[in-house]
Amino acid sequence: MKAAVIVFPGSNCDRDIKIALKKFNIKPIMVWHNDTFLPKVDLVVLPGGFSYGDYLRCGSMASKSKIMSEVIKHAKKNKLVLGICNGFQILVESGLLPGVLMRNSNLKFICKNIYVKVINNKTPFTLKTKKNEVLKIPIAHNEGNYFIDKKNLKRLKTNKQIILQYCNQKGLINKESNPNGSLMNIAGIANTTFNVFGLMPHPERASDVLLGGDNGKFIFNSLLNYARN
Repeated sequence: MKAAVIVFPGSNCDRDIKIALKKFNIKPIMVWHNDTFLPKVDLVVLPGGFSYGDYLRCGSMASKSKIMSEVIKHAKKNKLVLGICNGFQILVESGLLPGVLMRNSNLKFICKNIYVKVINNKTPFTLKTKKNEVLKIPIAHNEGNYFIDKKNLKRLKTNKQIILQYCNQKGLINKESNPNGSLMNIAGIANTTFNVFGLMPHPERASDVLLGGDNGKFIFNSLLNYARN
């Protein structure tokens, strides 16, 4: 399996995801944001960081980068796209995923381990998880407060596009387990065809026990399993 990792000015997790992909035998190819050619790959990853310094809305400038037109074409061919943290913000800004990501409700940057519950384990990104399984994965963001209007929220629910929700260690989804004020504790969503997935937690930072936990492996192993089948 091959993956293109898009590098934007200000990205700071591009090398982290490169190392994680290699660990799980996914060959990474680093692609500069100003390139106009996307190599033939199975997966495109939009990494975390602060693309363009987050000086406008997070991800808004990156969504206009030259390479994004190729990423959008890749997604429309039903090929896999994964957006992590700032990558999730870029997916929303580019229209590949619905909704918006706003400032955290406490107006502070949050960096800590959290728990998420797997709501839909029938996607290419969650095949190696169990439904309602609780994963411990770090977050590190200032704008992870997901919001969407009532009409489109209903569509997300109906289409089972809500993939991850923030919860506590026992899997309880409530206000106390919501780190950023995100609507319905939403931590990750997919598009209607489930080939585009955006999430705020960083699975690449939970890819080895030496990092304090390896629950991120479920995302990468799911991708490998999907590619092999």
